[in-house]
Amino acid sequence: MLYEDLDRLGEEIKRTVENAVDSRNFYSLNQTITNTVNQAAEGVRKFSEQSHYKREERNIQPLLFKRIKGVRVQAIVMSIIGCVMLGTLFPPFMLSVLEAMFTSGFAAVGGVLLASLFGVLIIGGGILLGCGIHLLKKIKRFQIYIEQLGIKEYFEISEVSRRLKKSTKYILNDLNKMIEKKWFLQGHIDQQKTCFIASHEMYEQYNKMMHQLEMQRKEKAKEDARQMENQKAREQLDPKVQEIIKTGDEYVCKIKSCNDRIPGKEISDKISKIEYLVDQIFERVEQNPECVSDIRRLMDYYLPTTVKLLEAYAQLDGMSVQGENIISSKKEIESTIDTLNEAFTKLLDSLFQEKAWDVSADISVLNTMLAQEGLTKNDF
Repeated sequence: MLYEDLDRLGEEIKRTVENAVDSRNFYSLNQTITNTVNQAAEGVRKFSEQSHYKREERNIQPLLFKRIKGVRVQAIVMSIIGCVMLGTLFPPFMLSVLEAMFTSGFAAVGGVLLASLFGVLIIGGGILLGCGIHLLKKIKRFQIYIEQLGIKEYFEISEVSRRLKKSTKYILNDLNKMIEKKWFLQGHIDQQKTCFIASHEMYEQYNKMMHQLEMQRKEKAKEDARQMENQKAREQLDPKVQEIIKTGDEYVCKIKSCNDRIPGKEISDKISKIEYLVDQIFERVEQNPECVSDIRRLMDYYLPTTVKLLEAYAQLDGMSVQGENIISSKKEIESTIDTLNEAFTKLLDSLFQEKAWDVSADISVLNTMLAQEGLTKNDF
């Protein structure tokens, strides 16, 4: 309630001065200022009495923002002094102007000097009043920012922009100045300049998330480039080989879909192994199209049967009641999956048999050359 009273006091001072300037009636200004000064003094007294208790209450909360009570009092005092200066100096200023205009000699010179002095003081009072009101408005926006945070440690700048009816650029500049002045003790603006983050911890989490997203973006870019290269290489293959590889990719997708429907970890690991082996088999075929004939039976029987068994297992596993027949059938399928994993492993290994022979031949030639040069271990 104290903060609201002080805000109301600042608004009242502003309205009083504006009305006096607009109407050119300064006779009631002094009385109004006297009343507001008394109210301000009473408010400051209450503030001093209550600050000790509020400080103890706030100590249990995270110190994400500065307690700017002193700044508020400073703003009100500046506004009051500015109003007092305007209210008390304007009438003698006008009298000095009139004296300078309608008298002559030393009286006119004195009027000019007094008018100049009072004019400078009035300008100073206006500056004090303007600075005080500006600071009060800034404090009010600061309170709105804190309200926008609520129990969170961040808020969207666009939301505050709509609430205050200010541009996002204005809000960003305002928040940055408050961060610089340490009104927000741990304030940060995100990289996209769309969000205000009130704590170091939350900002660190944000940076980690952005780093992860950047790594994912780079990985996706690499994967897209790899797929593009594979696609270009695939387009150079024989159309029949392309069709076989395309069919193999479809089987891999079906196996993955079945795996997603089966929640058990042990059986899921087995299916994941099948998925990996089948994918590697067709990748090998893509690299070495001559071995297409070696996977004919895989295409005609093993893969269709594998998918059929996995779909049956997924259907059985989804039954709400697991009777003996269902459990027995599931165990048989699990055992068959183990057999398929062994078979696919051997098939993949056989596809690399020619490569293994080439490697063995290279090693044999290398050893022979090393021996001839006297560089083998036995020669040393």
